[in-house]
Amino acid sequence: MTIAESTEAHLLMRSIIQRVATGPELSKDISLEEARDGTAAILRGQIDPVQAAIFFIALRMKRESPDEFKGVLDGIRELVDGVTADVDHVIDMADPYDGYNRTLPAAPFLPPLLAECGLHPISHGLDSVGPKYGVTHRHVLEAAGANVDLSTAQAAARLNDTQTGWAYVDQASYCKPLHDLIPLRTQMIKRQVLTTVEVLAKPIAGKQATHFVTGYVHKPYPPIYAMLARHVGFDSALLIRGVEGGIIPSLRQDGKYFSYHDRGEEIGVDIHPEMLGISQTLRAVPLPEDLPKSSRPGDEIAIAVDIKDTAIAAAEAGMAALNGKQGPTYDSLVYTGALILKHMGRHRELRDAADEIRAVLDSGKAANRVK
Repeated sequence: MTIAESTEAHLLMRSIIQRVATGPELSKDISLEEARDGTAAILRGQIDPVQAAIFFIALRMKRESPDEFKGVLDGIRELVDGVTADVDHVIDMADPYDGYNRTLPAAPFLPPLLAECGLHPISHGLDSVGPKYGVTHRHVLEAAGANVDLSTAQAAARLNDTQTGWAYVDQASYCKPLHDLIPLRTQMIKRQVLTTVEVLAKPIAGKQATHFVTGYVHKPYPPIYAMLARHVGFDSALLIRGVEGGIIPSLRQDGKYFSYHDRGEEIGVDIHPEMLGISQTLRAVPLPEDLPKSSRPGDEIAIAVDIKDTAIAAAEAGMAALNGKQGPTYDSLVYTGALILKHMGRHRELRDAADEIRAVLDSGKAANRVK
C-alpha cells in the first residue's frame, strides 16, 4: 500500500462518515462505489478500526440503502478467493453464520444428501460470530469427521468427485480479510450490514449457473436477499422462512418461501409440512436435555450452549438421519431437500420431491459422502 493509496482511503472514509453519521434527520446515503471502496479499504487494513466501526454502525442506524448494501457486498467480493467449479450447476447454501442456539442444526447434512441426488451443493460459514455465537455448520461437520479447512480450489474439486460431490468452505479460507474483522465485530456488539451481505460472497460458482439458498425470519429480508443475489449473478435463489433464520422451515406450522429463476422477480409461495407428508409435534430438532450449558462472560444476550457437545449431538443426529433413522432431523432434511429439488426443476410436486429424498435417506448412501 502506497502513501497515496493510504491518504486516498483516509480521505474517502472521512467524507463517508461525515455524511452517514450526522443523526436521524441529516444523514445521507452514499453511492454504491463509495460503499464498495470504503468496505474494501477497511478489509485491506487501510482504515483505523474506530472509523471502521463508526462506518458500519452509522450505516445500520440510518438504515442501509439498496446501493449501500450492494456496495458493501462488492467490496467484500473484491477480496474473495473465488473459483469456478468443473460442474455445470452449483447450489450455494448459506445458513446463519452465527449459528444455532435453540435447536440442533440439521442443515449441515443437506449437502451430502443432495450430492447423492446428483446435485453439486456447497455450504459455507465460520467458527464463531455474533450476535448468537451459536453452533455452526463448521462445528457440526467437523464433529462428523468432514474436512472443514479446504481452500476454495480444493472445495470446488470435491464437487466433481463422485465419492463426495459436495463441500464446505470456511470464510477464513475464501475471504480471510473479512474473517479477520470478527474481533472488531464482536466489539461492535450489534448486527451490522456485514451480517446481512457476507452470506452472498459467492466463493464457488458453476460453469453454467449458480443457485443461492438461504433462510430468513423477518419479512423485510427476502427482497433484500433477492436484490443482492441478482446483483452478484446468482441465476436463481430460494429464500426460506426457517427456524432460527436457517433454511429449514418449522416442521409443524405454516411456512413460506420466495424464489426466482433466471434472475427474474421473486415470487412468494405458502407451504405446510403436510404437503410433504410430514407430521411432527416439534417445530425443529430439540436440544437434548442433558447438554451442558456454557457461559459467555459479560454477554447476557446470547443463549449459552456448549458448542462442542451440541455439535457432537447434532452430528450424531444428522448421521443417524442420513442412515435412515426417522425423527425430526430426518423430517428436516426431507423438507428442505424437497424444496431444493423442486426449485432445481427435478420435480413438479413437493410430495414427489420428498419421496425421492426419503428414498435416498432410507438407502443410507448419503452417509458415505460425509468425509
